[in-house]
Amino acid sequence: MEIQEIVSKQKDFFKTQQTKNIKFRKMYLEKLKEVIIKNENLLYEAIHKDFGKSKFDTFTTEISFILNDINYYLKNLKSLSKPTKVQTNLINQIGKSRIYSEPLGNILVIGAWNYPYQLSISPIVAALAAGNCCILKPSEIAENTMKIMAKIINENFPPEYLYVYEGGIDETTELLKLKFDKIFFTGSTKVGKVVYKAAAENLTPVTLELGGKSPAIVTKDANLEVAAKRIVWGKFINAGQTCVAPDYLLVEESIQEQFLETLRNYIKKFNYQPDSTHYTKIINQKNFERLIKLIDKDKIYFGGDFNEEKLYIEPTVLTNINWQDEVMQEEIFGPILPVISFKNFNITLNEIVELEKPLAAYLFTNNSEEKENFTNKLSFGGGCINDVMMHLGNENLPFGGVGNSGIGNYHGKFGFETFSHQKAILEKATWGEPNIKYPPYEEKKLNWIRKFL
Repeated sequence: MEIQEIVSKQKDFFKTQQTKNIKFRKMYLEKLKEVIIKNENLLYEAIHKDFGKSKFDTFTTEISFILNDINYYLKNLKSLSKPTKVQTNLINQIGKSRIYSEPLGNILVIGAWNYPYQLSISPIVAALAAGNCCILKPSEIAENTMKIMAKIINENFPPEYLYVYEGGIDETTELLKLKFDKIFFTGSTKVGKVVYKAAAENLTPVTLELGGKSPAIVTKDANLEVAAKRIVWGKFINAGQTCVAPDYLLVEESIQEQFLETLRNYIKKFNYQPDSTHYTKIINQKNFERLIKLIDKDKIYFGGDFNEEKLYIEPTVLTNINWQDEVMQEEIFGPILPVISFKNFNITLNEIVELEKPLAAYLFTNNSEEKENFTNKLSFGGGCINDVMMHLGNENLPFGGVGNSGIGNYHGKFGFETFSHQKAILEKATWGEPNIKYPPYEEKKLNWIRKFL
């Protein structure tokens, strides 16, 4: 079946109104949950072929997110879908005002390769919960996970409701020529601009989950043990191939040596070796070569070893870094951690403000003034104080970027809203209406209108 035909069938199926039924949505969310659990081992096998990723990491960073999202919507779908009553202003009396969340229609989700299950299926879960039909285009870079998602979903769901479309750049380009009611893209800023431009041809609304250079700041008032432990975990999970990983460190000069030593101790303790079950390989040769070029041998504080055959790069810490270095010009997306020292916290914040807005930002301190300045001064998608990345694990917080790091957000109720249209309905009584808005118009009526409005 050609993809144009599937898109057409989804549009026709959506018009039947079936997807608006809460029981229908819950039935298919339950089915998706069942399919994922039933095929869990196949999902583990596929991602291990692509990344060498362990079952533990795959469950904690991918499968658990999807299952938690499904459970959230199963529990909250009725309340999320319920019309919201709002106040009716004086001029619209006697009347009632409500906001209805209605599905948009036919959704295209373009997933990312770095967390291929979570970043492909979690948006789908939100879109289905909101009552839409969906086409998923996973990233072809993680080829085995793309194939297994296509297999388990296309064998268990009708294509006019949910379909996984395999392929590469050519297939994605053809998809983007078609008209959808919403496009949800996760990936690089460069490709995000291409998607945005293509969507504009059809006036299709988009959500773009992009990236950027996410800073982590460590001041002298931080708990250095906790900061080092959490930063090492967040930076090197998935070999640094995480959109919200700390991209670079800003460390106060007075504690830099102590902190670097603590950082090195945790890297050693966590044992990121080529044969480690908790450390993944770089996704492909192209990214491997790109990352190796970013390692300035003269600035290596720790690490720097690599194995091209295994696509392995040792966790690498670079020091004596400045803003002009090559490693500071683009999002790293790998296990390389540049460290810049600073003397003045507020001056450093001002330097970050001048950069593109990142997807995430992190601060380690117990100083309340520094926390307040960090929160109020910096613009970023989301982040943490005294931790990294864990804001993603709270479905009550929105996840998304700002500026160059993205448009829109999702997770929890925010995902439901992303794939819904907020429709306003004013219901008026057929009695008790004054004639003030109807002709003939007089000065007296205008005076009353001034008071009302």
